[in-house]
Amino acid sequence: MWLRDGLSVLSDKAYTMKMGQVRMPTRTFYMLNDPPLVRRVLAERADNYPKDEVLGFMLRRLMGDSIFTSNGATWKRQRGMMNPAFEAARVKDVFAQMLDATRDMAARLDTVADGRPYTIDVETTHVTADIILRTIFSSTMEQGAAERVFAAFNEFQEIAFAHGMLRIFRLPTFLSPRHARAGRAAREIRGLLEPMIRARLERIARGEAVPARDILAAMLEARDPTDGTPFSFEELYEQVAMLFLAGHETSASALGWTLYLIAKQPEVQARLLAEVTAVLGDRQPVFSDLRGLEYTRAVFREALRLYPPVAFIARTPIEGECLRGKDVKPGSIIFVSPWMLHRNRNHWDAPDEFDADRFETERGAEAARCAYLPFSMGPRVCLGAAFALQEATLILATLIRRYRFEAEPGHEPQPVARLTLRSANGIVLRLTRRNADAQAAAE
Repeated sequence: MWLRDGLSVLSDKAYTMKMGQVRMPTRTFYMLNDPPLVRRVLAERADNYPKDEVLGFMLRRLMGDSIFTSNGATWKRQRGMMNPAFEAARVKDVFAQMLDATRDMAARLDTVADGRPYTIDVETTHVTADIILRTIFSSTMEQGAAERVFAAFNEFQEIAFAHGMLRIFRLPTFLSPRHARAGRAAREIRGLLEPMIRARLERIARGEAVPARDILAAMLEARDPTDGTPFSFEELYEQVAMLFLAGHETSASALGWTLYLIAKQPEVQARLLAEVTAVLGDRQPVFSDLRGLEYTRAVFREALRLYPPVAFIARTPIEGECLRGKDVKPGSIIFVSPWMLHRNRNHWDAPDEFDADRFETERGAEAARCAYLPFSMGPRVCLGAAFALQEATLILATLIRRYRFEAEPGHEPQPVARLTLRSANGIVLRLTRRNADAQAAAE
């Protein structure tokens, strides 16, 4: 069972404890579920708690030694070179690209929005992958490519998670089911991204005009702050793969779960529609409209609380330290779990229930300050948080104005936590077009 996902091993006690400990023959594991301890590991003493090497082992075939998996001097060098790339993805500058992608999303969904069952997380993967491709490459993603990425990454992360667990217990990875298929899944994704990078380099070599303001352009201009060298091609691919996968997979996961929660809560859907209608009227959204979609953002924030895309964060201490009276030795593994922290009975009222208004209460606001980390915290906090929030707000506003969502009778998504939090059996909903005025406004 522990090879399947991270949630299957949690007991009821996990949601009230402050710190758990499991001793194994190979390593000792600690699970932190206390906000001061979490802050100490992820923020205050972050240099002593780098990412565990198991994460790099799981992801190396897909994104190499990228900024997502690297540590120490390598990470600091990459961070210094990647800052301009993130600057190129400023939320206002990419709004038009996001809007174009949401229009294309609506055109695809119109073909299935007749009340039939539809696996919505396939589309959330498509639209978020399309947005990040437009941002990195100034290019779009076709339906076939999106479906291949969805299938390949789902397969890769299932196998990679099993490999990681075997690695933790010092067992050979060939014991994992479908061992050889992990490499094929990684090559499937690499086969999409690498030709796009090579095509840009070839156009530059021929002296042709290329986009000057996308992320790839910024990465090609990036230089090591100490010796002035650029990214090698392999380094460039690794960082692009990280941006593409981290930039769309987490958002796709969060949006899929958000739509599931909305479909289960008709009154929430009605409030969303009322807000979107009041803010946008019968016109297309502009960047300044996003500020007024407060309830839409609150719904997404609550979905992130219940279904954080990254459910477990692993760290390894370089130096020993005493945490809650336990002698935590170097080389042990410390898990911080947003899933557990967001459902901690000591900090949240009715933690398993959906309530987008909870952040307006005094207790909810306090819990949000200390026990809410959908984007992690500290020096390795997700730099794409503002990007993801804008993207989600725009997509949700577009979807709610155009469609009514209903849960599929008899279908209950089964969350599994591997590299990201996905549903093992998909998220199946029913979509129906709204009235003609709403349709015209969304076009």
